[in-house]
Amino acid sequence: MTSETPPNVLAVLTDQQRWDTLGAYDSPMDLTPTLDRLAQRGTLVERAISPQPVCRPFRAAFHTGQFATETGVWREGLELGEDRTTLAHRFAEAGYDVGFVGSWHLGGTFDEPVPTENRGGYDDFWRAADVPEFTSKPYEGHLYDEAGERVSFEKYRTDAFTDFAATALDSLSEPFFLVVAYLEPHHQNDMWTFVAPDGYAERYETDPYVPADLENRPGDWFRELPDYYGMVERLDESIGDLLGALETRGLRGDTVVSYTSDHGCHFRTRPGEYKRTPHESAVRVPGILAGPGFEEAGDVGRVTSLIDFPPTLLDAAGLPVPAEMHGDSLLPVARGEEPDEDGDAFVQVSESQVGRALRTDRWKYAVAAPKQTGWRGGNGQPASDTYVERYLFDLHKDPAEQVNLAGRPNYRDVSDRLKKRLLQYIADVEGADPTIKPRERGFPEY
Repeated sequence: MTSETPPNVLAVLTDQQRWDTLGAYDSPMDLTPTLDRLAQRGTLVERAISPQPVCRPFRAAFHTGQFATETGVWREGLELGEDRTTLAHRFAEAGYDVGFVGSWHLGGTFDEPVPTENRGGYDDFWRAADVPEFTSKPYEGHLYDEAGERVSFEKYRTDAFTDFAATALDSLSEPFFLVVAYLEPHHQNDMWTFVAPDGYAERYETDPYVPADLENRPGDWFRELPDYYGMVERLDESIGDLLGALETRGLRGDTVVSYTSDHGCHFRTRPGEYKRTPHESAVRVPGILAGPGFEEAGDVGRVTSLIDFPPTLLDAAGLPVPAEMHGDSLLPVARGEEPDEDGDAFVQVSESQVGRALRTDRWKYAVAAPKQTGWRGGNGQPASDTYVERYLFDLHKDPAEQVNLAGRPNYRDVSDRLKKRLLQYIADVEGADPTIKPRERGFPEY
């Protein structure tokens, strides 16, 4: 690649992966040697925060660079409109081939093929399903190709998606923009369990690492952690295979690689939920950037919303960042050209609640609508004109978020300061001016 030749861009997404499964974030499990090396060679986003901790709304945000309420996809079951401009459109306009493999989650077709007009502009290569949970099991299933025809597989799903990605590398011309969206380590919806490859879960059945936010809480973590860890290990091996495919095709040095996840997982330690809350275990995810532009760059230590990833990928390719994207490229921070400080992240929460949250270096401040206007109250609403303070956590003293400080008089000044910042985000993103009331007695704790 010369200075005049734009790099390829490979964006890898996983589903429901906690940040603390990676050694790069000090996991003691040694599950991710490939990703750890990638982070060491590139840029680790030390505190990457999802803007919406549920599958479909996050994907709408990732592909557009806008928050979920702006895209119209603020909960599951909604589709990204044909009029939405995505990363695929922007890369294609710049002369890139664009492709997509895996879990699309934005077409509104569920187990049927996604029509071309609902594929977000990923027109050059397509091996995907709208909701792969409905078209596959852990060891067999099908995706669809560009013509809407089934492409079947009979192997572990992560391995199959990796094979499809390798096929994409052979099909796409340079420069290319390829998104590979794995379903793992998400649980299999119709089985309500996590399924690791054969022989993997057994490695972690004896004395697995239990993150502090899960200890002494109800939920299914005790039963599911071995499979979850096995799924993460196989994902890491698959990333190794994918990077190897780039290497054998002579593409590795010319390709920007990003790696992240849509949300984390708290194993139903908050009633009935694996995600859909503002807790760290739901909103904090892995974040890695590597390849051209990031080889000699430093890590990003400040709190960073994943809304910054779309503009970062465009900037890394030398493409302009459109004004309608809310995020900022991380390249200047990684290169030391901008200060790595004063970061925060705005989070929208739907379905389990209509909520908003702010994550700063020290604090987690979250509010929710006082009435059930998520899915539990019917079809749901994207926003509320009134919120009530729900959580305040001091993450320096209480990183596992065990002690809720919301409503305590001695933290009123902290809450007021964070409320002001959160209201500014809501005004900037949603064009709204809601009321935030102090925490009420009896407001749900979980």
